[in-house]
Amino acid sequence: MKTDIVYRLGEGVYLNITNKCPCRCAFCIRSQGEAVGDAERLWFDTEPTLDEIKSAIDAFDFSGVEEVVFCGYGEPTNAYDNLLSTAKYMRETHPDIKIRLNTNGLSDLINEKPTARELCSVLDSISVSLNDTTSEKYDKITRNIYPGIAFDAMLDFTKECVKYCNDVRMTVVDVIPKEDIEASRTICESCGAKFRVRSFAKGQ
Repeated sequence: MKTDIVYRLGEGVYLNITNKCPCRCAFCIRSQGEAVGDAERLWFDTEPTLDEIKSAIDAFDFSGVEEVVFCGYGEPTNAYDNLLSTAKYMRETHPDIKIRLNTNGLSDLINEKPTARELCSVLDSISVSLNDTTSEKYDKITRNIYPGIAFDAMLDFTKECVKYCNDVRMTVVDVIPKEDIEASRTICESCGAKFRVRSFAKGQ
């Protein structure tokens, strides 16, 4: 069975470029099945090459599409070079379509270097998963491979993105308590980003 690289979910069009991720979030939608939206399968047997990603973009009908989102069954910045190259290819082939990155915000840890400025140079907007309100809670819910440092790294990454991108948002999923959602809003505002509560039921 083929693995979908470009797929639709609701009104959105998404780019699934990797299955690698440093987190195993307790609420992660990829633990619920093989795919979401109109995709048949989002799990790769082998990570896609840049040529395969470009071919999938070329084969997709983007008529009427206003935005594409890097978001699939993995953390897009785990495929950092392909992410940058794919964003540039979208700019070349579909210049009127805006490009968004949905990320866990751990790119600097994953890639062992500052990445916000370079990412912002090829993207129109960035959505960072805040997930919870303290480092301890964040580690518990995301089960990331950088315990103790991931939360602060995510906040620092977001603050850097705000410097270079006009549309940066932070999100939480509506599975955490209401008081934590409001505390998350305060954290988001302190980073200079917009705030959004995502629906677990809708997967977006």
